Amino acid sequence: MSGENFVSFGEQGAQLTYGSYLQLPKLLDAQRCESGGDGAPPAHDELLFITIHQVYELWFQQLLHEVEAAREAMLGGAGSGEGEGGNRLWWAQHLLQRVHVIERTLVQQVDVLETMTPQDFLQFRQRLAPASGFQSVQFRELEFVSGAKDAGYVERFRGLTADEQARLARRLEEPTLWDAFLVALASAGLAVGSDEEVSASLRTVAHDRDTHAALWALAEALLQHDELAASWRARHVVMVERMIGAKSGTGGSSGSTYLRSRLPLQYYPLLWELRSSL
Repeated sequence: MSGENFVSFGEQGAQLTYGSYLQLPKLLDAQRCESGGDGAPPAHDELLFITIHQVYELWFQQLLHEVEAAREAMLGGAGSGEGEGGNRLWWAQHLLQRVHVIERTLVQQVDVLETMTPQDFLQFRQRLAPASGFQSVQFRELEFVSGAKDAGYVERFRGLTADEQARLARRLEEPTLWDAFLVALASAGLAVGSDEEVSASLRTVAHDRDTHAALWALAEALLQHDELAASWRARHVVMVERMIGAKSGTGGSSGSTYLRSRLPLQYYPLLWELRSSL
């Protein structure tokens, strides 16, 4: 062990601290309320509203990090962190399990937001227009990567920056999680040329889990991701209805009517249909 340098915890505190590593001054200075002014304090619950949505965006960033890595693992690309075959699929499943835990956290965070009453929200809601959650680019990126690509979103939303437009355009072109899963099926010698062939291959995987254990576990992980995304959409729309009823959204959308139109969305319909043919 001679020749190695050992550093006791705390010795480098002058060079790197907890606050500087996490960039806490910048992070904690990012909660800027729009209400108040002329000597009046901001609406009390605006800080909560900002904090919750900033936390959502941080989680969306983490989710994109994880699903990109899971996709690359299924594709067998460089940087997957694992070897070939089953190990590669295990790594993808492991990352998707982390995605599941984060998505459950996203659903639970709505409980915190619902400690705000409609009256308290109305104290600053008018200040939000025309900003809206509809404009969350990271959330759309997550949907696109998961499999629900919608080029029309880019056309409908006129407030995108050049960088945001480029990010969404890239997501529309790159493979989805479902595309990567089909590559994994094909690598196991299973047919994926059409939806009918994919469905037959999925039945083969489901009925021979000894041979296709990794693929079956991965299919279930994708379905769980789909289910939890649906749970978040359902929880979100109920919260919006509780908060503003049938009012239109601050970004000009139809509010809860639009959100309810998104409830039937499924990332992986063939995995849901498989249940009827087992």
